Amino acid sequence: MVRQDLGRIGVLMGGVSEEREISLKSGRAVYNTLKEAGFDVIPVDIDKPEIRENIKKIRSSGIDVAFIALHGRFGEDGTIQKILEDLNIPYTGSGVEASRLALNKVLSRRYFIEWGLNVPEYRVIEKKEFNKNLLILEELKFPLVIKPSTQGSSIGLFIVENRTELLKAVEEAFNFDDRIIIEQYIKGREVTVGILEEQPLPIIEIIPKKRFFDYEAKYTPGLTEYIIPAEIEEEITKQIRDSALRAHKALGCYGFSRVDMILKEDYVYVLEVNTIPGLTETSLLPKAARAIGIDFLELCLRLIDSAYRKSRLLIK
Repeated sequence: MVRQDLGRIGVLMGGVSEEREISLKSGRAVYNTLKEAGFDVIPVDIDKPEIRENIKKIRSSGIDVAFIALHGRFGEDGTIQKILEDLNIPYTGSGVEASRLALNKVLSRRYFIEWGLNVPEYRVIEKKEFNKNLLILEELKFPLVIKPSTQGSSIGLFIVENRTELLKAVEEAFNFDDRIIIEQYIKGREVTVGILEEQPLPIIEIIPKKRFFDYEAKYTPGLTEYIIPAEIEEEITKQIRDSALRAHKALGCYGFSRVDMILKEDYVYVLEVNTIPGLTETSLLPKAARAIGIDFLELCLRLIDSAYRKSRLLIK
């Protein structure tokens, strides 16, 4: 028997960003879990950037609710959310504006600062204005982190030790975005906090065997150790969880997210909010949910339920 209590669920996956392969893994994990549980669920591969083509594909799928498993541009920047709203289809996760803000590291940091959160010292460089002979960093000292403004999964991210490395990294980062961030490298403990139904999940400490949690460390088995819950004293734990929830709220996120931070001594720096973090059973958000007894199926069902609740709120 196919369960109809949630209607036809469409798992939107793939996408057209550099994170397509990761998105397909997330989407397949969600699809397989819901299918095995007996729900009416179909995969919807978003493989073209054209808005009209995607409207046509989603409309023809006959879905009642969309489970968004798209990472990066088009999936996390508000584009697919706007399409679904125009089609009056409820969807999981944050809305158009929160998604747009979260993916843009420049805009999101302005909100973090307004909400009293700590962020690393940084500068923004525009490609159209970039002149390597005039690049002045003022008080920023090496090592530095270079990252595109609107990429996820640490794509186009570099840590550099000198000016020669900096210029090369800047030019490479511009291959991914027309705006990049140069920020002070903070040597500390990498932590992440999932937010589910507007509540922080247990802290995960990330210990990569490489220098930092880059694309390879994230997706190559054995290259990273995860400690959950992180072994951090109670007062600092509260500070980290509070910072994560404030970052989530600062951008107007809804339903779920994952907030990445650095802990240096007792100082918490917010790096970014992921509105659609990895959603395989071994991804960080599901790991954190499992730590408090929420298995992967229940997590998926909670997110779908929140999509319907958000839709009813918007209608009102």
